[in-house]
Amino acid sequence: MKIVLVRPAGMSAFNNEPTVADQSLFIQRRNDFAARIMAHSGHKNKTNMDQATHNKIVSFIWGIADDVLRDLFKRGKYPDVILPMFVIRRMDAVLEPTKQAVLDTKKMLDEAHITEQRAALAAAAGQSFYNTSRFTLRDLKSRGSQQQLLADYEDYLNGFSPNVQDILENFKFRNQLTTLSKADSLGTLINKFLDPEIDLSPAGIDNHSMGTVFEELVRKFNEENNEEAGEHWTPRDAVRLMANLVFLPIEAALKSGTYLLYDCACGTGGMLTVAEETLMGIAAKRNQQITTLLYGQEINPETYAVCKADMLIKGEGESADHIVGGAEWSTLSHDAFPAQEFDFMIANPPYGKGWKKDLEAMGGKDGMRDPRFKVMHEGEELSLVTRSSDGQMLFLANMASKMNHRSALGSRIAEVHNGSSLFTGDAGQGESNIRRWLIENDWLEAIVALPLNLFYNTGIATYVWVLTNRKPAHRKGRVQLIDASQWFKPLRKNLGKKNCELAPDDIERIGGTFLDFKETPESKIFPNAAFGYWKVTVERPLRLHSQLSLKAIETLRFASGDEDLRTILFDEFGDDLFTKFAKASDALEKRLADWGGDEDDSDEEEGGSAKKGLPEKKKKKLLDAKTWERDARLVEVATKLRDELSGELFEDHNIFRDRVNAALKKASIKLPAADLKQILKAVSWRVETAPPVIAKVHKPGKAKADPLSGLYEATVDGKVVIVEYEPDTDLRDTEQVPLLEEGGIEAFIRREVLPYTPDAWIKQDATKIGYEVSFTRHFYKPQPLRTLEEIRADILAVEQEAEGLLDELLGLGALK
Repeated sequence: MKIVLVRPAGMSAFNNEPTVADQSLFIQRRNDFAARIMAHSGHKNKTNMDQATHNKIVSFIWGIADDVLRDLFKRGKYPDVILPMFVIRRMDAVLEPTKQAVLDTKKMLDEAHITEQRAALAAAAGQSFYNTSRFTLRDLKSRGSQQQLLADYEDYLNGFSPNVQDILENFKFRNQLTTLSKADSLGTLINKFLDPEIDLSPAGIDNHSMGTVFEELVRKFNEENNEEAGEHWTPRDAVRLMANLVFLPIEAALKSGTYLLYDCACGTGGMLTVAEETLMGIAAKRNQQITTLLYGQEINPETYAVCKADMLIKGEGESADHIVGGAEWSTLSHDAFPAQEFDFMIANPPYGKGWKKDLEAMGGKDGMRDPRFKVMHEGEELSLVTRSSDGQMLFLANMASKMNHRSALGSRIAEVHNGSSLFTGDAGQGESNIRRWLIENDWLEAIVALPLNLFYNTGIATYVWVLTNRKPAHRKGRVQLIDASQWFKPLRKNLGKKNCELAPDDIERIGGTFLDFKETPESKIFPNAAFGYWKVTVERPLRLHSQLSLKAIETLRFASGDEDLRTILFDEFGDDLFTKFAKASDALEKRLADWGGDEDDSDEEEGGSAKKGLPEKKKKKLLDAKTWERDARLVEVATKLRDELSGELFEDHNIFRDRVNAALKKASIKLPAADLKQILKAVSWRVETAPPVIAKVHKPGKAKADPLSGLYEATVDGKVVIVEYEPDTDLRDTEQVPLLEEGGIEAFIRREVLPYTPDAWIKQDATKIGYEVSFTRHFYKPQPLRTLEEIRADILAVEQEAEGLLDELLGLGALK
């Protein structure tokens, strides 16, 4: 895939190679890591807004929800009204000074019959959004009737620019207006937001402070509805850690310029916000001029609306235009940024969620052509398409496909996943291929195991994957695993399933461990190949005895399948099915049409019932005269072979096969290979002591004996030749051979397989490469066994307790 980098003109951030490979720089950064955490983690707002004012606004708006919406909406629906209303009031206050200028411009453009008006109206408003309605919110404070208020308010909403309309549409805000109007609450709601006690105009609260208030409201609503919060809102402590893992390792290499940040499952935009704050905190500390452009994609309409609204009310109109979402914008099947590269990427994609609908929209596994998920790797096309039941790893592949390969800093990625991303998927399957692609390209820098119960709606283990395409020299070819599962602080009160958090010192400890890049009990460092393995298919020869017995021959009568059905039909229609099918076909078709209609048969036949009858596909096959004729032919030929071979038992299937071929030739009978195979299979059975069945005899000089590859020296017709044996599918097995195995596959098979199954060989063309990461194996800490003295003491204590209870019972009995 050809990637086109879209980047603002004048950017100068990537001119020189970074110096972070110098180990001494990492040690230096490690020593002052704690001092930077609070400055960069987003704990502090970037505004000078008084905290009391901040809390006052949040509390006031939170109170509006209880005062106006109680009994009208369920608590879980409060944000569907309060958040869009909050956005509308802010925009109304921002646009108020230029309202007349916008109306005048609108009138002029209409009189001039100019249809494309957005740029001119935005310029008149001095913002990236505008409103052409003649009303402001203050104009709607008093109306004679609720019907008139509703009509005017809808006219007011219709006047907003398309980017605001997009937000309102995805909030589904208009759906709430009828309920508010009928309850006579719409006017009350408007008046509450116009209360002079809170000033939401730019004079009273700047853009960044407004964004902080909005995000606090989102947080409070999410915590209030914590059973759903984790689906769209990642805890801020986890996000701060991820942002630090993205930015702090390359802090010294950052230069003034413009950087592009991307979240492919952006939810309400919190991760982008914290990432931006972290980067801007670094810029402020280093006196650098850094500009950020935020990009995001989100399929959930409501959370997308929250994200885009947050950008607009913070005055980040350009970033708001780069937030794409709604029900039709699935990141997997409808990539909003197919030709874009990004500098920093951070995400918490959905895990354990099926993506079958996306897969079908993309042409299915066989028809998939998306270059994000079909990649060339070392001359081989790798399919990164995962199971349709869980698409989380595809989000990681999507981000990796958008790495910037042309700048000095490259790209850095932090993405959180559950444990299945570490090991699900067999060698050659999508999940394993994604791990292979990332690791063999040397993009995987570290994986950090997070504490349990860190997220709102799940207590399962989660892991942060840290990727970069510009590894420093001391990290090249290696991957760091960090077990931070025990580094947390408990919460006083659970938030859903979240019962702990990453305190600043925990984030510092994790970041310091990452930067130190040393072996410790919680930090393990491995070469890339340590996670890879060959999946080797091990075959063993098929060994058969054969005999043309009457019982075995009779099974061929129904060789075309559905033996139970055909047996019943044969009992009813007799040999006419085989010899005079045309005569029996009408009656057979009627019988099949009525199948399941009688009580006797309805419970017997698979797929047959009084209501459904037989499946059409099965009916069609049973009505196919050729299937009956073929089965009759098989029985006839097998019977003739029995007459020729006298029903003799053959302990060597190779001799039996030769005798059968000779008999067929003698009788001038020509059989399709599939029919002959069916006969041989029906009259043969596995015996461990039988000679192996020969599948192929190589011509002299065409092959050399290589038992490990399935090429054996054998004597056939008195000549020494090289043969291949027929594999026994029931004995087929697989072995996982580590890529770092000394001596490779051959040494492993000779040591672990051949001593126990000396006739085994490797199916060379079936060997595949897989990758998996086992945190449990690498960080397992066995519990020491209890000593015999401890066990004895426990037993004696239990005995004494039991004797005391018995004495007490007996004593009570004596008193009675």
